[in-house]
Amino acid sequence: MTIRLYDTSARQIRDFVPLTPGCVSIYLCGATVQSAPHIGHIRSGLNFDIMRRWFEYRGYEVTFVRNVTDIDDKIIAKAELQGRPWWAIGYDNERAFNAGYDVLGCLAPTYEPRATGHITEMVEMMRGLIERGHAYEADGNVYFDVRSFPGYLELSNQDLDDLRQPSGEGETGKRDQRDFAMWKAEKPGEPSWETPWGRGRPGWHLECSAMAHKYLGAAFDIHGGGLDLVFPHHENEIAQAKAFGDDFASYWVHNAWVTMSGEKMSKSLGNSVLVSEMVKHWRPIVLRYYLGTPHYRSMIEYSEEALREAESAFARIEGFVQRVTEKAGKAVAPATEVPPAFAEAMDDDLGVPQALAIVHTAVRQGNSALAADDKEAAVARLAEVRAMLGVLGLDPLDPHWAGDADRGEAVFNKSVHGVVDTLVRLVLQQREAARARKDWGTADAIRDQLNQSGLVIEDSPDGPRWTLGPR
Repeated sequence: MTIRLYDTSARQIRDFVPLTPGCVSIYLCGATVQSAPHIGHIRSGLNFDIMRRWFEYRGYEVTFVRNVTDIDDKIIAKAELQGRPWWAIGYDNERAFNAGYDVLGCLAPTYEPRATGHITEMVEMMRGLIERGHAYEADGNVYFDVRSFPGYLELSNQDLDDLRQPSGEGETGKRDQRDFAMWKAEKPGEPSWETPWGRGRPGWHLECSAMAHKYLGAAFDIHGGGLDLVFPHHENEIAQAKAFGDDFASYWVHNAWVTMSGEKMSKSLGNSVLVSEMVKHWRPIVLRYYLGTPHYRSMIEYSEEALREAESAFARIEGFVQRVTEKAGKAVAPATEVPPAFAEAMDDDLGVPQALAIVHTAVRQGNSALAADDKEAAVARLAEVRAMLGVLGLDPLDPHWAGDADRGEAVFNKSVHGVVDTLVRLVLQQREAARARKDWGTADAIRDQLNQSGLVIEDSPDGPRWTLGPR
């Protein structure tokens, strides 16, 4: 048994060899809490939740750190725009992110540190980098000297001569425009903390280097995040940490985006779909199926049609689980082991699509057993299916999803109401047309037919309206 992962830094799939046998340490770049999460944000959490579950199934003890960036330029700008404290913006959206992770069945991280709680660690790291000649102070800012670190840009495979480093307002005093800010000098009205170089606030990249060091030490196994973080964020994290003396991450794993019309889903582009809105129209377990079952390195193009396909596919699985449970007359416990083909797929860079094909094959075999009245075979297939779904966080009988079917029924009823409303209004338009031409017989006949169907029609100054009659 060997788990293999695609390592962005090596640009190939590598056998996973943990630093400590039987243990896995994972650092995932979590939420920047300037706004509520859209499904693109939550996809990363889902992908690494599945990774964590698979490592745990394989017997590893997992330490999973997912940070919260609760101070940055976007949060400060949002606070100014809304006339609210920056920390209130961050806290509200942190709660929204946690609600999104929870509603879609993500396990809680081992640690979830906030950036603002680790200023001391950041100052310590900056002091060490300045002493080693890798960083310098200028106008109250602290910059990392990219030319001092020979391995800079190896992750993103760029040429330093062609680099255009993103810079923020007030980043003055740079020796080289390619240097990046670790600490930003205080500005009027902005939050700030005291340091040996004056008051200010942390840069985004420094936050993660310092928190990973605190919670996972100088070396850990896996650093994860979205593909968009490779540069500048992860590249700059590596430079800071390794120049400080850390070995940092052994593997770099990046998930792809959720796109809309070919563009990365983003609040700034106005093409985002909030999780809080999605779960009003789709069952959370269906949304997890939709976001979690494509391969983590594959783009997901958002569409209603794709969601409906995911809903139908999961309904086939869920229907089988329900039918066999009813046939057995009791809950069927998950098997202690998943089928070998499922395990092989998951070991191979978390091949969820291939693993899911094994689930659907087992469902078809179980349905055939049901049709042949072979209860024993059907129950055996259900035990396998539950074991596989458990690894993916998709077992409909898991206590986490209790009440999810009721939520789905409410969503279905709302959808059906909309369809019925459209059809009834078409019939009422025909009735109004009959009334307009004084064809009272046809108008009354339409009303009587609707009443017989259980609908009560009421004529009002604003036109006819309908309600369900008493049952």
